[in-house]
Amino acid sequence: MTTETDAVTTGTDEPATPPPAVGVPDEYAGFDDLPAVPKTAVADTGPRAPRFDGDVSALPDRACWALQNLLTRRYVSGDRQPQLWAWVSEYQDDLRVRLSELDLRLRIVDELQVAFVEQVGYDSRWGRRILKRETINTYDAILALHLAKYARTARDEHMLITREEIHELFAGVTNTIDRDLALFDKRIERAIEKLDEIEFLRKQRDDPDTFVVSPAISAVMTASVITDLQKQFDQFIGAGETGDEEPGEDDGAATDRTEDIDDEGDDW
Repeated sequence: MTTETDAVTTGTDEPATPPPAVGVPDEYAGFDDLPAVPKTAVADTGPRAPRFDGDVSALPDRACWALQNLLTRRYVSGDRQPQLWAWVSEYQDDLRVRLSELDLRLRIVDELQVAFVEQVGYDSRWGRRILKRETINTYDAILALHLAKYARTARDEHMLITREEIHELFAGVTNTIDRDLALFDKRIERAIEKLDEIEFLRKQRDDPDTFVVSPAISAVMTASVITDLQKQFDQFIGAGETGDEEPGEDDGAATDRTEDIDDEGDDW
């Protein structure tokens, strides 16, 4: 036996619109009239109060503070300084202009959330070097070179290295300066302290002999810097440099006798 399905007709060939389900409100028809929400932060465009007497800056305060930190820090990290990183990202176009006026280039590595500034070199007798970074000695550079290579090959973002492993990185350093093993170890310890100071290494609170390798080192140690340091390292190893330290000389007066690693465009 055949049964017929009840149908609602409207007098036309098109089916009628079914009534809304019970308990489901009608769709709000005014969504298109609502104001759009910006996907990115809107820069400050209103009037700003001067930070000090005579302040004539055209940039918002946050952009000024971001610029100051870029000029005085090795790098700004979203991991370590999230507020500064947000300001650098927001005002990066304005910051690039201000830095270019000083022959400086802004580098931003979004995947690592790292921003830093490097000096740009070109031929001009009027140009002046703005970045004045602290001296990087031979063993600081060697350790930074090894850590940068380690960071580039490591898959884990949370990279750990022990003090013992750091000393093992210097196993290939055999020159006439470092025949005194005690002095050799002290040089390595000073390099560890230096890289901890510039936050390439971060000491673990519960274990002072274990360090976190900052992912920022992969950004700051560019390919050109690594290539340059590798050449100097190979020369240092192959030359068998001689030191002029007298026997029994106090280690606090000892200095590394190679040129500072601070080439144009390769500040780190």
